Amino acid sequence: MRKLLPVVGVNGASASHPGGRSAMTCRFRCGDACFHEVPNTSTNEYVGDVIATALSRRTMMRAAAVVTVATGAGAAVVTPAAAGTTDTGTAADAPAATAAKQGKAARGLRFAPVAPNTTDAVVIPDGYQQNVVIRWGDPILRGAPAFDPENQTAKAQAGQFGYNNDFLALLPVPGERGRQILVANHEYTDEVLMFRGYDPANPTREQVEIAWAAHGLAAVVVEEDKRTGKLTAVPRHHLNRRVTATTEFRITGPAAGSDLLKTSADPTGTKVLGTLNNCAGGTTPWGTTLHGEENFNQYFANSSRATDKRYGIGTGASERKWERFDKRFDVAQEPNEVHRFGYIVEFDPYDPTSTPRKHTALGRFKHEGATIRLTADGRPVAYSGDDERFDYLYKFVGSKRMKQGTSRAVREHNLSLLDEGTLYVAKFTGNSPAIEIDGTGKLPSDGEFDGSGEWIPLATATADGAVSHVDGMTAEEVFVFTRLAGDKVGATKMDRPEDVEPNPVSGKVYVALTNNSNRGVGSNAKADEANPRNANKHGHILELTERWNRPESTTFAWQLFLVAGDPNDPATYFAGFPKDQVSPISCPDNVAFDPHGNLWISTDGNALGSHDGLFGVATKGERRGELKQFLTVPNGAETCGPIVQDRRVLVAVQHPGEIDGASVENPKSAWPDGEGKIVRPSVVSVWAVDGSDIGV
Repeated sequence: MRKLLPVVGVNGASASHPGGRSAMTCRFRCGDACFHEVPNTSTNEYVGDVIATALSRRTMMRAAAVVTVATGAGAAVVTPAAAGTTDTGTAADAPAATAAKQGKAARGLRFAPVAPNTTDAVVIPDGYQQNVVIRWGDPILRGAPAFDPENQTAKAQAGQFGYNNDFLALLPVPGERGRQILVANHEYTDEVLMFRGYDPANPTREQVEIAWAAHGLAAVVVEEDKRTGKLTAVPRHHLNRRVTATTEFRITGPAAGSDLLKTSADPTGTKVLGTLNNCAGGTTPWGTTLHGEENFNQYFANSSRATDKRYGIGTGASERKWERFDKRFDVAQEPNEVHRFGYIVEFDPYDPTSTPRKHTALGRFKHEGATIRLTADGRPVAYSGDDERFDYLYKFVGSKRMKQGTSRAVREHNLSLLDEGTLYVAKFTGNSPAIEIDGTGKLPSDGEFDGSGEWIPLATATADGAVSHVDGMTAEEVFVFTRLAGDKVGATKMDRPEDVEPNPVSGKVYVALTNNSNRGVGSNAKADEANPRNANKHGHILELTERWNRPESTTFAWQLFLVAGDPNDPATYFAGFPKDQVSPISCPDNVAFDPHGNLWISTDGNALGSHDGLFGVATKGERRGELKQFLTVPNGAETCGPIVQDRRVLVAVQHPGEIDGASVENPKSAWPDGEGKIVRPSVVSVWAVDGSDIGV
């Protein structure tokens, strides 16, 4: 067993910043959220890192040891393995396991795992190839010019692929064989890496308007090379589209038209310009995409209200100073504009003339994304996490059934499915007596950390109006101040609930909880059965099973599935699979499923000393818990938006080179185009050299 070492920063990350994130990433992506007061000051029960070993008695016998969780969550640094990589971005096999489990890996995971490394490249397994599908600034609309980093304009950027691609979706193009529509979120901008000589204290109007145009969404048709699996963008296709911070959106659902959403520019409370900080998302069974407005708070300035404080909205100037150029970003001048962000956005990639929608029935908070599972009678159930320390897990159960077909009337009906139904928030309960939870991570007498849960109704929206289920709050207030509604009903505090995805094979729901280093610090909540250690630097994943496996159920069972960190740390757990045969993983963020039902996890802020990456893990059978790293991303980058098809894996490489001290003049990465070229967030496609399916 390797000796555990203390945690160190990654790529120059300040020791004061959580995980492996740089201070620059914290500053531009979430407005230094981790360094502000925790917005949730309620006294609700807390769920976080359900850490240490959710081992059944049978698993404990197999392991021949009771695994405990170290108090303080000490973590290991994995020695970087850059020497084990080749110049082509391919990694050598990981070290052989000391006690190899017999048999093949799960179907879909039969590849040589990439070793942890700090290589400034997208590193993939032997036997695979890759290409950059599209980069920030590549023209996608008719008339858009080629990217020129020294002469950017807002008009040009509005016709080019946006910045910091996050969520990705691929949808078929009817009648065009070998082509798909790639839909991407453009979460945020890092002006220091975009503009030469950028002055954060004095941005120019042109720089601000370029940033507005670089936010939002993009739809671009991509074409497959049948011989290689390579994907390339098809510029000027009629389905290509850009949505920016100034595109008109329609507000729908129970809060549309509310006095809380009316502004001087929109006295109807039904129209808003733009979408901001779109993080993850989802695709719908009716052929649209969903996008979560996450850290929207950082764009607004000069707040003074308690409701704004609960959402982390600052009292002074914003980082980007947009309020200097548009009063809607100044809460003191336009107090309701901020109430028009923090929703799930629905986008129709098949109609370039359609107006995207913001669905208020799914609540207002820092949505990581939203994913859909249909009930047996065709009603949508949408799961969503609120990506903040100590905030909540939600689901929305629709009351209208999806219709089949592609007519305009059918599509319009289906676009309204997320406007009527009930919004719920989750409460978790452990199975063991509180006296058995001593804060050290010692297992309770039943041998595992698990329990039950309930979905607490917050409000119900119908075609005739909406009804609140929260004492002291109107329905409109519930849908606009959803965090406060969760506080009032005693929802369970969680550790940055990010992507929430139902497994299309089993129906089980997987919740990625990225981390929370504030666990047990000061007056913050301490250990309970679901939180047996007092820090959570590496995050974890919970597995929920809805009662009768019906997504509309109001109760569920939960258990620990994966606890991230170095496998040699006794505080880690991989669904009972031998820990000497798994890859180290830290800070799970976005998740996806392959056609075989394996869970794929992208990471954000790896606190183990190596780069972020993409991992596959089996969710069933004897190989359940076998986790293998498929790729790593370049210096300073985060892995986002994974898509795992039969023959292809796509990832969004977000904020490459975003390392403290970096700038256009002083780059910290040469990816993707080499030395002397500006660093550009991009989408990457990976496929097997021999043309076979991924991992088979």
